[in-house]
Amino acid sequence: MAIITLTPLTADDREQFILDNQRAFKYGATEEFGERDKHFEEGEEIISRRTIENCIEKGFAYRIREDGRIVGGLVLQIDEETQHNHLDLLFVTPSAHSKGVGTAAWREVERLYPETKVWETCTPYFETRNIHFYVNKCGFHIVEFFNSHHPDPHDPETGEENDYSGEDFDGMFRFEKRMR
Repeated sequence: MAIITLTPLTADDREQFILDNQRAFKYGATEEFGERDKHFEEGEEIISRRTIENCIEKGFAYRIREDGRIVGGLVLQIDEETQHNHLDLLFVTPSAHSKGVGTAAWREVERLYPETKVWETCTPYFETRNIHFYVNKCGFHIVEFFNSHHPDPHDPETGEENDYSGEDFDGMFRFEKRMR
């Protein structure tokens, strides 16, 4: 049985982390839609470099390793005061999909942060693989659906108030997992 560990992201691995994250998200969108530009944030990317960099800057980034080999990554926002924490990003290299890597990585997150009262995360409506993962594998519950009639109040790239000026917004699910 493979051993899944989380190791803090190093400065030397930051660029590869960003590229691996974009590759994993693009793989999911391409599997769902083919090469349609409508769902891409920047050029040919589903998730922009700016979004990933902002997450890394504001949070705790980890590499997911399987028997020491890098197979993904994740970024967490930890609020020490409220213990209402947020999973900003979680990705697994497509070649490691459906092998329990993501589930084992999530269990490790929960082990590392036992004081957490609530975990929160979001995923695009079209990422059915992610929705299955969060609900059926990790125990999250869908608590909100952001869409043009009910927009997310925060811009995913900046975290600032979102005005949605000129955007064609498709939708994101917000999930919560209450720990205690």
